[in-house]
Amino acid sequence: MSHIVEQGGAARAAAHGWIGWLAVLGFILTIPLSNWVVMNVGVVCDPHGPCLIPVWPGIMSPSAVLVAGLALVLRDAVHEYLGGRWALYAIVIGAGLSGVFSEPSLVAASVAAFLFSEFADFCVYTPLRRRHRIMGVLLSGLAGSVVDSCIFLSLAFGSLEYVGGQVIGKFWVSLAVSALLVVCRRLRQQTGIPAAG
Repeated sequence: MSHIVEQGGAARAAAHGWIGWLAVLGFILTIPLSNWVVMNVGVVCDPHGPCLIPVWPGIMSPSAVLVAGLALVLRDAVHEYLGGRWALYAIVIGAGLSGVFSEPSLVAASVAAFLFSEFADFCVYTPLRRRHRIMGVLLSGLAGSVVDSCIFLSLAFGSLEYVGGQVIGKFWVSLAVSALLVVCRRLRQQTGIPAAG
């Protein structure tokens, strides 16, 4: 009987690891996607600025806001399933890839915004994750989105005109994924999979 329990625990731990590695992959893939979307996808595309999408009645945001919001949440998932060390590794790798995949005119803005926003997200999420995981995702996503928006928009386009829209759009993504995390957390509790350290 104990042998069966041990096998079940090993299977859950393996599934736990795969979820973490899928989060790393998703996090890394959001980097080139975000840099492409901001210049090519939107309801309005200014040749001298970002493509825009509506995020609230009368409020527009650069279109990559949804991808950037997803990146912040995926970083939290990496932390959750693989631990803080891998979350930091993912941030550093992501910053490097952000420079590689950015439009030449956006390299500095993209790398700086990515690096500082992900570290802001990490610093807020880390102390909250043990007791208030869902609140940690929301608040860290908010912190990361404000930092990301201010740095990227000011460096890339010389304007903070769309900061409000950026923060709102990223908040919607954080809210949606937080709801998904509530479901995942309940499933994990039912199967006995522990959180990463």
